[in-house]
Amino acid sequence: MLIAWPLAASREWAAGFLAGIFDAEGSYNDGCLRICNTDPTIIDWIQRCLQQLDFRFAVEPIVYLRITGGLREHLRFFHTVDPAIVRKRDISGQAVKSSARLAITAIEPLGRAERLFDITTETEDFIANGIVSHNCYARPSHSYLELSPGLDFETKLFAKTNAAELLRETLAKPGYTPQPIALGANTDCYQPIERKFRITRQILEVLAECEHPFTVVTKSALVERDLDILAPMAKKNLVKVFVSIGTLERELARKLEPRAASPQRRLQVLKALSEKQIPCGVMVAALIPALNDKTLEQVLESAAAAGAAEAAYVILRLPNELKDIFKEWLVAHYPQRAEHVVSIVRQIRGGRDNDPRFGTRMSGTGNYAELIERRFELACRKFGLNDHGAARCRAELDCSRFRPPRGGQLNLF
Repeated sequence: MLIAWPLAASREWAAGFLAGIFDAEGSYNDGCLRICNTDPTIIDWIQRCLQQLDFRFAVEPIVYLRITGGLREHLRFFHTVDPAIVRKRDISGQAVKSSARLAITAIEPLGRAERLFDITTETEDFIANGIVSHNCYARPSHSYLELSPGLDFETKLFAKTNAAELLRETLAKPGYTPQPIALGANTDCYQPIERKFRITRQILEVLAECEHPFTVVTKSALVERDLDILAPMAKKNLVKVFVSIGTLERELARKLEPRAASPQRRLQVLKALSEKQIPCGVMVAALIPALNDKTLEQVLESAAAAGAAEAAYVILRLPNELKDIFKEWLVAHYPQRAEHVVSIVRQIRGGRDNDPRFGTRMSGTGNYAELIERRFELACRKFGLNDHGAARCRAELDCSRFRPPRGGQLNLF
């Protein structure tokens, strides 16, 4: 029970008061965060507290206050005042908007025609050329959404719950021409929240129904859950799975990817895929100069022994905000090597932290990049990867089996 209003409300008091009043008389529905009350004094104090915490709001006639600013401000409200009633804080299905000032800086012809598929749902964050991708939040995308590309990237994930539905709609369109679809092209399609939302599973079910070819890139052992879908599709030459392994050194792996499956566990995934006769390969990424590049051959040898038939690699890229995050991580974990690592990165990126040019952004240029390419080719020959060994044959995925999904547009005759 409130005995008396404070003479000067602190930020802590304001947050506590708003949490209590929201629990009692607040709601969050259809993207609107409201607090209702008919007492003028309480309405006045709600306004004071919102102003104290720098929230924008509107007072509606009924009377209630509506927090403006979209989902970003709604999330900030929940995190700041921390209401106790969890169901009132549910943001499922809400769209993320951004006020970022974006502009086209250049349009360059590819010299060829390409199909473009956009299955972006509520979050409006990613358009993929010839690719269907979900859960696709690379760190710069979080910055675009005005969230931190550091901690927020690791703690605030947005699930595109209708991705499979939109995929089905796309595949059912008249004139659709199938091409292999890549899952996990922007970020891992088997992130931990996939256990709950099963979005990747739903996408695979649609692709299996349509006999549509696809590839997967992952560093998660969760892909084993879907062997029952992948194995039958592999028999029809409709799927390949690549497992990302940057190093086999446990300590380095824990520092680089603390929440991912261990390198040894990923080798077990390759073995499980191979035993089910699912074509699989290894993606050595990211290859970091003077840090994990020395284990390139070791990774390729172990992957081949586990059953991988193909291999690829990507040298470290540092686009946008990622360069600062990586440098901070490098200084924290490997201070003696930090300057040397950054120096080599800049050598292969034309004197910059990142070179976004298509064709070289994954492999770099210069002496170091050429040396890595040569080592990779020699190792693939030695360990029988990429068509270099007996019974190692990279077959193209079969697009001829495709049939539109059931329930799609019907023929008139």
